[in-house]
Amino acid sequence: MAYCQHIGVEFMFINDLEQCQWIRQKFETPGIMQFTNEEKRTLLARLVRSTRFEEFLQRKWSSEKRFGLEGCEVLIPALKTIIDKSSENGVDYVIMGMPHRGRLNVLANVIRKELEQIFCQFDSKLEAADEGSGDVKYHLGMYHRRINRVTDRNITLSLVANPSHLEAADPVVMGKTKAEQFYCGDTEGKKVMSILLHGDAAFAGQGIVYETFHLSDLPSYTTHGTVHVVVNNQIGFTTDPRMARSSPYPTDVARVVNAPIFHVNSDDPEAVMYVCKVAAEWRSTFHKDVVVDLVCYRRNGHNEMDEPMFTQPLMYKQIRKQKPVLQKYAELLVSQGVVNQPEYEEEISKYDKICEEAFARSKDEKILHIKHWLDSPWPGFFTLDGQPRSMSCPSTGLTEDVLTHIGNVASSVPVEDFTIHGGLSRILKTRGELVKNRTVDWALAEYMAFGSLLKEGIHIRLSGQDVERGTFSHRHHVLHDQNVDKRTCIPMNHLWPNQAPYTVCNSSLSEYGVLGFELGFAMASPNALVLWEAQFGDFHNTAQCIIDQFICPGQAKWVRQNGIVLLLPHGMEGMGPEHSSARPERFLQMCNDDPDVLPDLTEANFDINQLYDCNWVVVNCSTPGNFFHVLRRQILLPFRKPLIIFTPKSLLRHPEARTSFDEMLPGTHFQRVIPEDGPAAQDPESVKRLLFCTGKVYYDLTRERKARGMVEQVAITRIEQLSPFPFDLLLKEVQKYPSAELAWCQEEHKNQGYYDYVKPRLRTTISRAKPVWYAGRDPAAAPATGNKKTHLTELQRLLDTAFDLDAFKNFS
Repeated sequence: MAYCQHIGVEFMFINDLEQCQWIRQKFETPGIMQFTNEEKRTLLARLVRSTRFEEFLQRKWSSEKRFGLEGCEVLIPALKTIIDKSSENGVDYVIMGMPHRGRLNVLANVIRKELEQIFCQFDSKLEAADEGSGDVKYHLGMYHRRINRVTDRNITLSLVANPSHLEAADPVVMGKTKAEQFYCGDTEGKKVMSILLHGDAAFAGQGIVYETFHLSDLPSYTTHGTVHVVVNNQIGFTTDPRMARSSPYPTDVARVVNAPIFHVNSDDPEAVMYVCKVAAEWRSTFHKDVVVDLVCYRRNGHNEMDEPMFTQPLMYKQIRKQKPVLQKYAELLVSQGVVNQPEYEEEISKYDKICEEAFARSKDEKILHIKHWLDSPWPGFFTLDGQPRSMSCPSTGLTEDVLTHIGNVASSVPVEDFTIHGGLSRILKTRGELVKNRTVDWALAEYMAFGSLLKEGIHIRLSGQDVERGTFSHRHHVLHDQNVDKRTCIPMNHLWPNQAPYTVCNSSLSEYGVLGFELGFAMASPNALVLWEAQFGDFHNTAQCIIDQFICPGQAKWVRQNGIVLLLPHGMEGMGPEHSSARPERFLQMCNDDPDVLPDLTEANFDINQLYDCNWVVVNCSTPGNFFHVLRRQILLPFRKPLIIFTPKSLLRHPEARTSFDEMLPGTHFQRVIPEDGPAAQDPESVKRLLFCTGKVYYDLTRERKARGMVEQVAITRIEQLSPFPFDLLLKEVQKYPSAELAWCQEEHKNQGYYDYVKPRLRTTISRAKPVWYAGRDPAAAPATGNKKTHLTELQRLLDTAFDLDAFKNFS
């Protein structure tokens, strides 16, 4: 009889006897599903709020899309039950993610957003008070701390903002949850937890669900159990299950991590409440994921303007006959004598009055404040002693003592009786020699940037595929004892007595899920440097949704700053089309600066204000020292912006890619532009050509220039920060070489790389007084050739064009 009613349980695939017995006890014990009259009245009151909220919106704004909850009104009491039970078990912070269906109702009746703040969102005449574009009301998030009336304990609720890309917020929620657990020392997930809501079609169809599930038990990613609630409408937009999935249930993907799955009929509110209690208890007991599948329906179409009868006529004929769950449950309680009809009607009129009063107040709202909808506030970060922080950035340099100390630790093993690989011994010895010579290579520059920030109390988290060693075997941040299994050492955590912790973790073979996770982690605190490294830069394309929907427009849509750093190995090394390009053109295309407007170059703190106004920062460093400075600048700025760094491959070991300590001492900064400093700079009047470039190609150009004996005729200027564009510094460079023709040189194909971004901005800088020529590969569909000989031929042609002083005369 236990499984012959309104609850179905999938758990027999779990290969743990204790867990299986626990579930059996919860569902097979006779008479275990009992509720007091008080609990039933509370459940009814919650159903009233859920149902009448949607009906109120329908009455007031019948022609507006709101993605209402009709057909699954039981979701609101279900979520409140999970939160109540979790609060009872010690949880005081719940982070939630959900798609748009039912979001306004969840904001109103679970998180307790003021109703007038929700209602005023429907006013099309409302003026925006905040910077940016904003977003539609059913995408916005919220953060709220309040008393839980059932447990009389404080609880903080955060609903993460999301785009229309269903399930994209899943890993973001997990990352934010992990960060909050980390910062409060909650190593078992007893205080902070996550709840994820899903649609049935998206849960089965979106690969990010699978990627996120596979993070659930990984040591550096686990949040110690998530409660997943599937709003199972049994249809996705107009597609029915026969066309939407190949498995019997939409929840089958959860079986891969041995998560129990509880199916429950949403027209039986008491069964739903019981299942939700068990789910919360499971999570509290075993700290593992659990899925609640609310089998319900969608009373309207995909949105309130849609006509579902076009495509599902028989299904919607049945739905039209379906009595709403509130009416069914109220009739049941009246028949049981738990409430009488006047009490039920009074409960309805009481909530209707609350809505009407809030509606009246909402008309007083003249301005739309997106900041009221922040899901991750950073109290105290944007002010200093009660005043806004200064728009300036201190020097990112360090004292020689600090540089030497970090270098010495980076080239040693700070643990006794620890045997490292012989090849690694040689690498560490080479590092030690660099330190003695007051020089850094790429790996050491990164080490020094990280180590110094740890000293200043900044937590650092670096994640991605094989980041511990480094894809190119250059980093070696985790040392492995060659004689003892699983014995490791992270020297970075042995730098200073009271340093912040350093987390470096190899991720699962995922980009979409892991980048979303790290983005969520970076949301939690501004006082952390969170970095994600792609194994190769072009692998970020499988995480494009996170980049397009969260990282690029995040501040514009949700007034939410984020300082995540993307490390994208990039460079044409003859390695074929899949290991060459991090697609810089895509990132530059999404920058929000205007190519045709020359900003006021005399403005105080011009460079910092540029950074404040941009949506993200894009750099391609050509020296280890500049890489060191840009990482430190990321934290020392008085605000946070995403940072995109195209990192090198061959430069990791290039003998010329070295930086002296002198360029990293106090008073030094990140160089947005590195001007020519050779013979050409001594006699600028005689320079015939000024080449602009960025990144690794600089070393190819200098080698060729020297071989051709043209060090006095051709100047080479490196643009290290591509966006925001360094108009001020480049104007000085152009003015310095009055007789030189200008050319942009890149190793990427003409329709890729930086040319289309740089050319119009350079032309604006010089008021279009001169042409800006191009030296590089021809346009192509693929990012690079797969043939080494062709690669070298293309490279030589590029160099020939760059240094042939007659090359552009035919185009004049």
